[in-house]
Amino acid sequence: MKVEVHTDGLRRTKWHECALRFFLGGAITVIAGLIAKKFGPAMGGLFLAFPAIFPASATLVEKHEREKKEEKGLQGVERGKQAAAQDAMGAAMGSLGLLIFAVLVWLLLPAHKAVWVLIGAGIAWLMASCGIWALRQSRRRLKDLFTTEARRSRRRMKLEG
Repeated sequence: MKVEVHTDGLRRTKWHECALRFFLGGAITVIAGLIAKKFGPAMGGLFLAFPAIFPASATLVEKHEREKKEEKGLQGVERGKQAAAQDAMGAAMGSLGLLIFAVLVWLLLPAHKAVWVLIGAGIAWLMASCGIWALRQSRRRLKDLFTTEARRSRRRMKLEG
């Protein structure tokens, strides 16, 4: 799988879909802030880890993929679900990078300047997330080389659309 940028999704995204993402993200942030005020920053931090934008994004990815297939006269339900599942897998891989970011900030912030800790932890997050993605891709390629089921699955996907 090659990483590509497609701008056609921007044209497909409607203003109310962006507003929904903004509202959910803001609402979760406010709730986390209220929890932190009442129970302390450690408890509030647990709720900042809630995927505020992901639920809205997953449903939009599913909807857009389904619509794209239906515009071509194909059944897009299965493709929409697969796209949302792949989006979730990417979020999970990014979450592992976020865990590394959080642990580094937690350990290093008391003894070092915040700006350098955040820059370093941000670089660590990026490297970890990209490394996890690359590891998954290489593992997938190896599996594809040795598994006939993967070939059958690809053929079925092509037939579906």
